[in-house]
Amino acid sequence: MANFVVIGIPGDPQLYLADLGAGTVTSLKVPAGSDLGIADQLRNAGATVVKGVNLAITVGSAQDAGSGRSDPGAATTRSDP
Repeated sequence: MANFVVIGIPGDPQLYLADLGAGTVTSLKVPAGSDLGIADQLRNAGATVVKGVNLAITVGSAQDAGSGRSDPGAATTRSDP
């Protein structure tokens, strides 16, 4: 299982690195021209970039997540064979 996840939220130009083992999230500076830098440019232009995750949903609060609620209209469904 992967221990780290890079997260970008629409409207926020910053990328974040979640360390799942440590339970921390920190801002991430991405080198220009790197594969991640190119993906970041694409997402800032409106693209959605997904690799290696099978669920990502925004929620309004930890309480919403704990109760199973997600932001209305935030989720899209895609099934990869």
